[in-house]
Amino acid sequence: MTDATIDAQTAFSGTREVDPRYRLDEEALDAWMAVHVAGYVGPLTMRQFKGGQSNPTYELTTPGAAYVLRRKPPGVLLPSAHAVDREFQVISALAAQGFPVARPHALCMDETVIGSIFYVMDKVEGRIFWDLKLPGLTPTERRAVYEAQTDALARLHAFDPDAIGLTDYGKAGNYFARQVGRWTKQYRASEIEPIPSMDRLIAFLPDSLPPEGPSRIVHGDFRLDNLILAPDAAEVRAVLDWELSTLGDPMADFSYLLIAWAIPASLRNGLAGADLEALGIPSVEETVERYAAATGMRPANLDWLYAYNLFRLAAICQGIAGRVRDGTAASAHARTMAAQVGPLSDAAWGFAKKAGA
Repeated sequence: MTDATIDAQTAFSGTREVDPRYRLDEEALDAWMAVHVAGYVGPLTMRQFKGGQSNPTYELTTPGAAYVLRRKPPGVLLPSAHAVDREFQVISALAAQGFPVARPHALCMDETVIGSIFYVMDKVEGRIFWDLKLPGLTPTERRAVYEAQTDALARLHAFDPDAIGLTDYGKAGNYFARQVGRWTKQYRASEIEPIPSMDRLIAFLPDSLPPEGPSRIVHGDFRLDNLILAPDAAEVRAVLDWELSTLGDPMADFSYLLIAWAIPASLRNGLAGADLEALGIPSVEETVERYAAATGMRPANLDWLYAYNLFRLAAICQGIAGRVRDGTAASAHARTMAAQVGPLSDAAWGFAKKAGA
């Protein structure tokens, strides 16, 4: 196992003792699991994943099995955020279609069990790659990983939501308009100090929307470190972290994936300026062609899409900054993410100007 490989279901390295702020009633959880999770046999031990800034995530281990629990955090929360019940709904529908997700077991809407709603799914073993340059792999292996990532997203976007029971998973039409409105509202709710680039984007984006695409399942955070790959092959075993998923324009997901090629290679998760041919990593153009061959869809205005996605990331980071301020952020990495609001919004405005702002 290389340093590019880390244990499954955490975007950071491993687990830790449960944060006292998010401690659960293990006895109550054990009793609930015995009733609601088929085949469950205790005793139960619990640790908290170091990742999961938004929804606290736990590793549950018994002598015969391992599970993952995702819960809504306690405290005052932004409207519509932390909807773990929606995560459970979408992975249940996709699991029934054979799409690679962690097998869901049960959802608990009774807040009295552990203090908030939660769900339990299988723990999927495999590899998660955090550094997009995939150190430790050969060029052939890197290409295979990137192609598997593109193919998994294309497969997700091939589903007709109506056909798999997700008709009501999101509103139809006006996706980008609604998303710009949503993230503007979330940003304003968490705003700490004025950020000029965000104000400019909030004015520009609603008046420059791209043509509307078909309504598909949009993951909302589809990136390499949210995929678990098989230990010895470029096979996606599970797509993780469905918190931001909804129905919408698939170009939102695909362009979010392509942002990696626009971020400087000097950063851990950037590819711009890297020798992609030597690394074996497909170019943006190759990735677009592979996705288009599978779906028949391709992005029309990447500069606008990059601006939108970076704006959205800035708003998400501002939400984390708000939770740091309010004492409800679930990760030690939250303060680092909160500091990214300014640089992300500046980068977004740079692309907005290329798109015609």
